[in-house]
Amino acid sequence: MTSRFGKWALSLVLVAALGACSPTFRSHGYVPPEDELQTLSVGVDSRATVDDVVGAPSASGLLSGGDYYYVRTRIKEVGFRRPEVIERQVLAISFDQSDTIANIERFSLADGNIVPLTRRVTDSTVVGRGFLRQLLGNFGNIDPSQLFN
Repeated sequence: MTSRFGKWALSLVLVAALGACSPTFRSHGYVPPEDELQTLSVGVDSRATVDDVVGAPSASGLLSGGDYYYVRTRIKEVGFRRPEVIERQVLAISFDQSDTIANIERFSLADGNIVPLTRRVTDSTVVGRGFLRQLLGNFGNIDPSQLFN
């Protein structure tokens, strides 16, 4: 009986281990299909037409009235390995000053370069100073005449 249970447990562990090694895929984002884009004409259609035909983008330019960007990413995960981006499509629709389509471009992983994302943070003047040093450093900066105004 113990032998039968041991074989069953071992086979269950092997099935679970093999299942953990099988790849899983995740998809994020949306890029409109080519047949919808064929209905748009560069220099003719407007931003409102793009909104009606293709839909609102997941990302647009930094300022209101900026260009439209549709991004779709497919990610492969295998076990405990780092997830790998296997497909990325970017559709960029740019507009001119009159909100008419100026250009429609498609990009993929083969076209792109890796862009490192960085944070821009204002430097603080309190770097390297402890709490007590900051507190005691303010005693000389107090003007008693401004306390009563």
